[in-house]
Amino acid sequence: MSTGPEEQAELEDRTGSGELSHAYGPRVHILDNLLLRSGLARMSSPAPRLHEVIDLLRCAYESLLMAASRELPSVDAEVETRMAQAHPREGVFRGQILDPKTPIVVCDVIRAGLIPAQICFERLLSVLPDSLLRLDHLNMSRVCDEEGHVVGVDLAGSKVGGSVEDAVLVIPDPMGATGSTIVRAVEHYVAHHGTPRKIIVLPMIATPEFLRTVLDIREDLVVYTARLDRGLSPPDVLSLPPGVDWERERGLNEHSYILPGAGGMGEVLNNSWC
Repeated sequence: MSTGPEEQAELEDRTGSGELSHAYGPRVHILDNLLLRSGLARMSSPAPRLHEVIDLLRCAYESLLMAASRELPSVDAEVETRMAQAHPREGVFRGQILDPKTPIVVCDVIRAGLIPAQICFERLLSVLPDSLLRLDHLNMSRVCDEEGHVVGVDLAGSKVGGSVEDAVLVIPDPMGATGSTIVRAVEHYVAHHGTPRKIIVLPMIATPEFLRTVLDIREDLVVYTARLDRGLSPPDVLSLPPGVDWERERGLNEHSYILPGAGGMGEVLNNSWC
């Protein structure tokens, strides 16, 4: 059933914020960057070789993590620069930086999430103490029925290095399709490893269906994505800003693959078609 104008969601104006305006609510952030979108367009096509795809993926996740870093706790700091020897007072940087006392756990959702998680982990290691950072590995795979429909997720063989109690949990899974993987990941952590203080989900590409699913998991979960794909939505819905007619937006085909999407990134990134 079509959503009437009186039922349409309120559009949030993100002009000047580096984000696209949308009506999915304040916990969703869709980056608005031409260079980033151009890279995703090329990465999604059959044209680039694997090393190009990985390079473009690295650029995408550097951008996503930098944007999402606003969600991390910060502290006021004073740091002497190389100019402090000649100018003891003026040669000191004073401002906010990431709180070095915040524990952060990056979750690699195998297979597609392996490289994005490593990228995020390495970048965080460049500015935060080793002792408070961890990279976990969840061996999650789709479970499909005889007709190819996704019906669940298998977690056998996962490696989790400890508690996530009061930590920030970062999940950089590139393809935000159904959201079932994120649901299962969060359920696993909360059931077996504690309750994180915040969850930051970083899909490279997300769908309206994904957003609807993951936003219902917890109120402290936020999503940062580089692209919102809703290619199977009716033309009149596509003429509206994202989220305004959320009920009729559709980005998944009958096998839960994203359209326009980028294909199976787990296979692409590992050059392993199985």
